[in-house]
Amino acid sequence: MSPQAPAATVCLTAAAGAAWLLVPGRPGLASRRRRAGTPLVVLALVLPAVVLGDRSLLVLLAIAAATGAVGLRLWRRRSNGARAVGVRMRVVELCEALQVELGAGQAPADALALAAGDWPEIEPAARTARSGGDVPAALRRLSTTPGAGDLRVVAAAWQVAHRTGHGLADAVGRVATELREAERTRRVVAGELASARATARLVACLPVAALLLGTGAGSDPWSFLFGRPLGWACLAGGLAFGLAGLTWIEALATGVERDR
Repeated sequence: MSPQAPAATVCLTAAAGAAWLLVPGRPGLASRRRRAGTPLVVLALVLPAVVLGDRSLLVLLAIAAATGAVGLRLWRRRSNGARAVGVRMRVVELCEALQVELGAGQAPADALALAAGDWPEIEPAARTARSGGDVPAALRRLSTTPGAGDLRVVAAAWQVAHRTGHGLADAVGRVATELREAERTRRVVAGELASARATARLVACLPVAALLLGTGAGSDPWSFLFGRPLGWACLAGGLAFGLAGLTWIEALATGVERDR
């Protein structure tokens, strides 16, 4: 039996185990799965090069792993940003729902409970309201969720209405109007930043296009990049500069969006 066979068998087994361990589940279970799956992923990547004694494969796998790690971090940042946008819209919808329910004569605790039916994450604040607890404090605790920072404004409106006796419906209505205007501003800013982000991604893909053009012209740039130490250095440096540029653009865009 060739040495490639056992290496391939172990790699496939490790990859299958890692895929199962990395499947999303409950928060605690998902974290344990990631911790257990990471060594298997590393094993599946490194074992072929070690068993076959192929130094070039080991170097290329290291470059691929580093590139994948940075790319995954960028993807998670974008994904978290998209979820935060959804949560901000949920806060606006919460204010509008509270205004409607309070205007219909519902008690504040009942109105918050009805709103929690559409947004389960607000249920802790609804329980606090039903038990006569400190609702503004509960809302401020929930505001630590990414994208839910505007709940601090809702908490302030609730607290002011409770202390002064002024209508809570009017207060949360004004908050909803202000938050929706702020969200419109954020969307305008995001639209302006979209072109910069698209340009950065296009520039990052240009080297691949150049390699394809070189291949079509009869040269063989792939053999140089993947088969020689100098090519490995060029490959690693190019990927590093490209990912650094994407990371920089995302950091600038995130900073601008955070200030809106």
